[in-house]
Amino acid sequence: MKILCYEKCGTCKKALKWLKENGIEIPVRPIKEENPSKEELRQWQKLSGLPLNKFFNTSGRLYREYELSRKLPFMSDEEMLDLLASDGMLVKRPILVKEDAVLVGFKESEYAEEFLPRI
Repeated sequence: MKILCYEKCGTCKKALKWLKENGIEIPVRPIKEENPSKEELRQWQKLSGLPLNKFFNTSGRLYREYELSRKLPFMSDEEMLDLLASDGMLVKRPILVKEDAVLVGFKESEYAEEFLPRI
């Protein structure tokens, strides 16, 4: 289990704070320095059940510079994977990777469902 984060990302900070407050310790992998590989992204996409376009950081500078809102609808999965694997700053974060699940972004309700005991 691990969580991929960018240290300056507000959403990542919220996710890490939530994990800490709930007594959950997870290794943190810096997404900018250790961007996900194409194979990791392919596997995580399957585990998440999300379409590949949901792995893009749509609020990032590179997303705007590359005009991806216009280009993504015409890209193949392989092209999207190549692009995501080229720079961790293109990838939506945090990415929480468990053995049987992957959560992209941070929603407290999803984290609670994944980690907290059901009553």
